[in-house]
Amino acid sequence: ELMTGYTMLRNGGVGNGGQPWVLRWSSRIRLTWLSFTLFIILVFFPLIAHYYLTTIDDADDAGKRIFGPRTGNELCEVKHVQDLCRIRESVSEELLQLEAKRQELNSEIAKLNLKIEACKKSIENAKQDLLQLKNVISQTEHSYKELMAQNQPKLSLPIRLLPDKDDATFPLPKSNRNCRLHNCFDYSRCPLTSGFPVYVYNSDDYPFGSSLDPLIKQAFEATVRTNVYVTENANIACVYIILVGEMQEPVMPKPTELEQQLHSLPYWRTDGHNHLIISLSRKSETQNFIYNISTGRAMIAQSTFYDVQYRPGFDIVVSPLVHAMSEPNFLEIPPQVPVKRKYLFSFQGEKIESLRSSLQEVRSFEEEIEGNAPADYDDRIITTLKAVQDSKLDFVLVEFTCKNQPKASLPTEWALCGERDDRLELLKLSTFALIITPGDTRLVISAGCAMRLFEALEVGAIPVVLGEQVQLPYNDVIRWNEAALIIPKPRITEVHFLLRSISDNDLLAMRRQGRFLWETYFSTSDNVFSTVLAIIRTRIQIPAAPIREETAVEIPHRSGKAAGTDPNMADNGDLDLGPVETEPPYASPKYLRNFTLTAMDIYRNWNSAPGPFHLFPYTPFDPVLPSEAKFLGSGTGFRPIGGGAGGSGKEFQAALGGNVPREQFTVVMLTYEREEVLMNSLERLNGLPYLNKVVVVWNSPKLPSEDLLWPDIGVPIMVVRTEKNSLNNRFLPWDEIETEAILSIDDDAHLRHDEIMFGFRVWREARDRIVGFPGRYHAWDIPHQSWLYNSNYSCELSMVLTGAAFFHKYYAYLYSYVMPQAIRDMVDEYINCEDIAMNFLVSHLTRKPPIKVTSRWTFRCPGCPQALSHDDSHFHERHKCINFFVKVYGYMPLLYTQFRVDSVLFKTRLPHDKTKCFKFI
Repeated sequence: ELMTGYTMLRNGGVGNGGQPWVLRWSSRIRLTWLSFTLFIILVFFPLIAHYYLTTIDDADDAGKRIFGPRTGNELCEVKHVQDLCRIRESVSEELLQLEAKRQELNSEIAKLNLKIEACKKSIENAKQDLLQLKNVISQTEHSYKELMAQNQPKLSLPIRLLPDKDDATFPLPKSNRNCRLHNCFDYSRCPLTSGFPVYVYNSDDYPFGSSLDPLIKQAFEATVRTNVYVTENANIACVYIILVGEMQEPVMPKPTELEQQLHSLPYWRTDGHNHLIISLSRKSETQNFIYNISTGRAMIAQSTFYDVQYRPGFDIVVSPLVHAMSEPNFLEIPPQVPVKRKYLFSFQGEKIESLRSSLQEVRSFEEEIEGNAPADYDDRIITTLKAVQDSKLDFVLVEFTCKNQPKASLPTEWALCGERDDRLELLKLSTFALIITPGDTRLVISAGCAMRLFEALEVGAIPVVLGEQVQLPYNDVIRWNEAALIIPKPRITEVHFLLRSISDNDLLAMRRQGRFLWETYFSTSDNVFSTVLAIIRTRIQIPAAPIREETAVEIPHRSGKAAGTDPNMADNGDLDLGPVETEPPYASPKYLRNFTLTAMDIYRNWNSAPGPFHLFPYTPFDPVLPSEAKFLGSGTGFRPIGGGAGGSGKEFQAALGGNVPREQFTVVMLTYEREEVLMNSLERLNGLPYLNKVVVVWNSPKLPSEDLLWPDIGVPIMVVRTEKNSLNNRFLPWDEIETEAILSIDDDAHLRHDEIMFGFRVWREARDRIVGFPGRYHAWDIPHQSWLYNSNYSCELSMVLTGAAFFHKYYAYLYSYVMPQAIRDMVDEYINCEDIAMNFLVSHLTRKPPIKVTSRWTFRCPGCPQALSHDDSHFHERHKCINFFVKVYGYMPLLYTQFRVDSVLFKTRLPHDKTKCFKFI
């Protein structure tokens, strides 16, 4: 429109409608002027008013000022305004302080961020280094395996005895008497690494099985089910076993029938090689019905042999199976002391037939005998023994005629008189028991002689065997001269003098060895069967199977609680106790003599009671140590030599040194529903040097609290769940224990680190002993004629409580699997005495007392809940335990000692009234 108006104005405003346009233009001019006027009024008028008001406030008369700020003092004259002012000032100051802190924190955050970045870089570098190290280790392990493979000799099966195992035309040996292992045993079925698998035929599958004595068959089957060597896979078996006796008279099969049944066994393979025929006898009159049977290359194990039948080194003379289905009652076995008894020696028997008549009845095998019949010394023996009895120099009892009907016997054999209980009562009163071998010297052993030997050993009468030609049970592996006297019959005139000349110490040693042999190889059906297998396994030089370890069932638990440091536990002064283990746990070196020991130390293992340097505990067929080689003490030839690295002074303190310079121990802690006490005890182990791990034996059926936070002490804590509440669980050989040294400790024991380390050092110098802190002793109660347990302070001791003691893991196997079950049952009955039982066991095996290490009088935990030992009946039960254990062992094995190991660094505080005891440093 403006453009249009401009055009019309330029044109002189002429045209249609020119006058209305002028009107419109003038109205617009007025509107613009009005807007401009309003703008002037709204903007400049407030400015002028502000200026005017400000000028009024600047007047000289302060009282007439209406506008403008007043001073602070004037405002604060009002009371509540003053409070507000103070608050404002305080808040202002706090804000200033917070601002300063904020700036300081920002500065620290910036520094920490820099450090975090640096740590991240370090972690990345460390990860790279670790990855490189892992690669290097992997390559090294691979190279090591390659080198070992190159250095490993090639292992192949032994040479086969027969060209074809199924060749039915292979000829039998010309004479069964010539059978030995080298020509009648197939070694190719028994490699060294086979584990000695044994297959046992089921006698019920064959006709002769119905003729077997039910008790013997039942006992044999029960033993087979639990034996570690028995396998159901006949194809991999090394030895095949068949039970053929003892047979019952009315239903006994004919020899030809039994021979046919044996030859029809599925794995007989024409000649019976690698087979063992067992005939066990429960009676003294057991027949030798295998004599007229062709057994080919099969081995025979029985109690009666003729010399034409017995093949030394191939056949086995076994002991009679008296306790077929029952365990021996240790309470009925007489003690081993006093050494000398009422009778110097005794003999009861009756000889039914003479030698001449017996020779006429055994002509079936006399054709194979070369030479004349031996002389009969029995008449001279009877005359000599009666003269000794009539001399009354010593009390002896000899009877050559039975008061009742004598037991059935073989020709020329002295028959047993009376019942078994009557014979045992006489032997309990006899120092020696005479055993006269059969007059026919071609009868090398009979069931009657074996029965006399069994009964004499059972009650502690030392056997005196007249007849050196006799083959006693297991004679090729047992040194019978350590437990019995074997005298030729021509020396009958010197027997009395010889028996009187033996000292009491030798008598006790022979009696103890006889008790050991009886318990180990004679007493039960399991012992007899296992001994037979062990003899064969030892002959062919196969190592024993590893004994089982107790599988630890772990209870899940939460760890992470930072363990505190008890100043009383960690304050060791200037002592350097050794390094706290920061590397993975170090297990004890493995045992490496499984194969060599089988060949080198046969007689020592079979004839000596076990210790930590013997492979076998009580029995060579119950190996204690895993065959992969574990846990034997030092001195076995495979330890690294320290070479004096221990140094002196501080160097001595910081290094274990000795023959085993690197070694750790495992803490085994038994507990029962005392969580707070347990946590405190575990925290006290924080920082303990040479600690491998802690095994907590949770003896309660109630599991630990789920919210229980276990301390982090720098080593693994394994919480093991037990099947029942038993103090015997303390000594179970848990598979989680990988060290030889075990520190058994109660959950309320309060020991310092320097005390524990000193005890560990002492144990390493006496690995076959119990080394501990609290000592106790036993005493003889004269009025009551019994043993007492005494905990009073004394300079003499015979026990060390296992509530704080070091011992070898070897003894855990013996305690749990070898020690008589009656002792463990006693511990469960009283919930007591497990520590006494362990002391009895170790002293019995080593014939050495324990070693007491002096502590700083802080053994018990102050303020802990009351323990079982505070009960009034505690000591009465321990009195009963000691007397019961003495009956089981047959004598008191504990030994007194005044020896005590102390450290000059301990500075032990002794009460003034107790300083008379000696300290051995």
